[in-house]
Amino acid sequence: MAGARQRQRQARRRRNGLRNAAPRGQPDAGERVQLEGEEEVRCSNCDETHILICSHDGKLYECWTTAPDKISKPRLVKELGNHDIVQIACGDHHSMALSRGGNLFTWGRNTHGQLGVGSQDPLISKPQLVKGLKGIPLAQIAAGGAHSVVVSLSGAVYSWGKNNFGQLGLGHTKDRGRPAYVEALEHWKAVFISCGADHTAVLSKDGLVYTFGAGGAGQLGHNSTRNELTPRVVAELWGARVSQVACGRQHTLVYVPSLDKVYSFGSYQGQLESERKANQLIPLPINSPVDNGKFCQENMSQNVIKTTAEGKESNIGLLFTKRNSYPLKGIATLERKEVNAWISNSSSEHWETIRKNIRLILSSEACINGSFLDKRGKHFRTSKEISGVDMAKVLRFYKKISKNEAVYQEVQKEINNLLPSLSSSPVSPENFRVYLILPFLLQQQNASSFCTLELLAEAILRLQQRDLQTLECLWSNLETNHFENLVVIFKRVSLYSLIQLFSYDFSEQYPQEIEALQILQILYQVNSRAGFKLQDNHFYIPKMAEIVHHFHSMGISLALLIKYPCIFDMKHKLLIHFLECNSLHFNTHPRLSNIFQKHWIFPVRRDCLLHDVWDHLRNAKNNQFTRFLKVCFAGEDGQGVGPRRELFTLAARVLCDPQSGVFCHFPSRLVWFPRQASSHGDTFLLVGTLCGMALYNHCQTPFPFPRALFKKMQDVEPTLEDLEELIPAVGRNLKNILKEESEDKLESLEMTFVQMEEGGSVVELKKNGANILVTKQNRKEFVDLYVNYVLNESIRKPFEDFMRGFLRGCPAETWKVFLPVELQVVLLVHTNYDWDLLKKVSVTSRVAFCCYAQVVC
Repeated sequence: MAGARQRQRQARRRRNGLRNAAPRGQPDAGERVQLEGEEEVRCSNCDETHILICSHDGKLYECWTTAPDKISKPRLVKELGNHDIVQIACGDHHSMALSRGGNLFTWGRNTHGQLGVGSQDPLISKPQLVKGLKGIPLAQIAAGGAHSVVVSLSGAVYSWGKNNFGQLGLGHTKDRGRPAYVEALEHWKAVFISCGADHTAVLSKDGLVYTFGAGGAGQLGHNSTRNELTPRVVAELWGARVSQVACGRQHTLVYVPSLDKVYSFGSYQGQLESERKANQLIPLPINSPVDNGKFCQENMSQNVIKTTAEGKESNIGLLFTKRNSYPLKGIATLERKEVNAWISNSSSEHWETIRKNIRLILSSEACINGSFLDKRGKHFRTSKEISGVDMAKVLRFYKKISKNEAVYQEVQKEINNLLPSLSSSPVSPENFRVYLILPFLLQQQNASSFCTLELLAEAILRLQQRDLQTLECLWSNLETNHFENLVVIFKRVSLYSLIQLFSYDFSEQYPQEIEALQILQILYQVNSRAGFKLQDNHFYIPKMAEIVHHFHSMGISLALLIKYPCIFDMKHKLLIHFLECNSLHFNTHPRLSNIFQKHWIFPVRRDCLLHDVWDHLRNAKNNQFTRFLKVCFAGEDGQGVGPRRELFTLAARVLCDPQSGVFCHFPSRLVWFPRQASSHGDTFLLVGTLCGMALYNHCQTPFPFPRALFKKMQDVEPTLEDLEELIPAVGRNLKNILKEESEDKLESLEMTFVQMEEGGSVVELKKNGANILVTKQNRKEFVDLYVNYVLNESIRKPFEDFMRGFLRGCPAETWKVFLPVELQVVLLVHTNYDWDLLKKVSVTSRVAFCCYAQVVC
């Protein structure tokens, strides 16, 4: 029997060309070592031609079959000499090793991408880091014939390599050269995986077994020989609560502890009990696996584990542990006892060991992500909506380390070193945990923590847009108290960043962005979309009046700040707009000392008001709009701001008269742009110019515009509520369409995707819209298209003219700092703002602020 097995192995080696495989070229790179002791973990491929040995101290060795029953002496894998290896796995011709620091390395044949490094090289003899799994805390690794599978601490499964039978569980048969997330298992927390030659088995936390891949020998247990491209539960084992699973080349074994039985399915030809010849398509119990050696060791699983605490020593257990035992050691994560030891022993002779442990965990994205898992859920709790982070655990860790300055500084230093290496394109939702965890570990209010938070802000802003949106979604799902704490953290670092600008050499380079403020503005937008968990005042940065004045006095453009409107209250927004307008007015024409020369003298006649205004605007040069207006009504002696304010009020009144025919008027008493504007010439260009001039000159123009206009001016998409404000009856009807529950009633209206214009003309809202009925399935699309047509598409030309004029009439960009509703109030509502008082407030507090800035810096 033994001789037959040797001949089979020799024939298989010749057939597969193992003498040319990756392991054969590896000995030259290693160092010949004689291992001593029994504290080691061994792993080999099915033919036992290549063996990995992990010593008790984490060193990795490998050896090869040089002749039948002859094995070379172990050689140290030098490339991994600086890594503490905790898990190993062998495929037919490739190897895997997981380090305690959370890094996965692979080497060997790569003909199907089984190394997961994205390389096209068919053979890679030296261990390579699998960058696609960087940051994901792995719990277990497994190698199949030419495919690889791993499971994370959260229970997520990733696979790559050969996929001709669907053994990757991705729903197709294309090979993968990089790790891919097995989405089909997202709602079933995996705790263990095992690979056969071309199939894979996954054990869930609830004791269910999922198999996929090659099924020709019945090894999937689904009572068929069909291949499965996605994970499918083994129905015959439903309710059995399996605790162990192991795959051979073409068969699968599972252990049910409640029955103390091993069940098997798959190919038995020359492998299991000799009396069984046919392939077993469903799980059936087998006799003791140590029955006179009838169970062939060649088909034992490479990687197995007991996943339940009730597992007991028995003959059954020998089936899984006789060869290639796999006591799973995990990656390094924070443990409560260890952290307590850091705090209590930091001043003792243990400090160097403590520093080493801190460096191991806090310099590793994977170890950080695996240290604060929310373990309350029964399934995989990480997605684009759920972070899987236990924030209470994060805060407890921060509270502990903040009590010991040496430990805190060491933690902060390692985080600081880690941040530049964070990927701009994470491969999994699990990668985003680090962005949620780190801000709460850097809460100390000192320059060192602020600088590290600035680096974190830079790392967040390096994310691709789709990934940043995922992070924003995770932020929005934080509990309100945690979200508020996050806002406070970035408010503090934003204030620090602003104060640092006062010592900046602007002659060399002008900063285009302030990263911490960008994050704060993004958090404000997240807060808005989430229904305003926090009121606006939670985002206001203190001492902004003094900061704005300081910027202004140093000659720093206030345009740098208007990108972040969330940090200002209304008073500060008015101040920043006032200062910028004044700066443009007095600095654009420095050679004109005469006050009348610095102003734009604007003579008009009351009986020809609009004619005179249009005439001035059409003939004006662009630089004239930077001057403040000095309005003179013909035959009157009025001086100051009174005539200027009156000019804009009278002009708006004339333009909004229905007899003028300029605007469309609605029962809501609001006006809107006409849908056919070709006959109006440059009217809306001039109207926009007039509105811009009013804002620049600190005046109001009481046009009864709806809020939709001010949203459009700030690039905010108008909504159904905005249409309802303008045309209440239409808005209510559209809302009723969205609420209607009866399909028959909705179809009886016989509405189609068209818009009826005045005069009976019809506009299709989409291609062939006249032939598309509005139903419950497409009514949301209909309403969105209707709103878009009325508030956007139908008035595109007049609105574009209006905006060109507005930007000409208001050369100061600080109007962008106002929210749409604020811009509506400032421009339309007659409110007397005490500009002089605002300026005095900023001047009187400047000295106190300078002292504060010196302290912070």
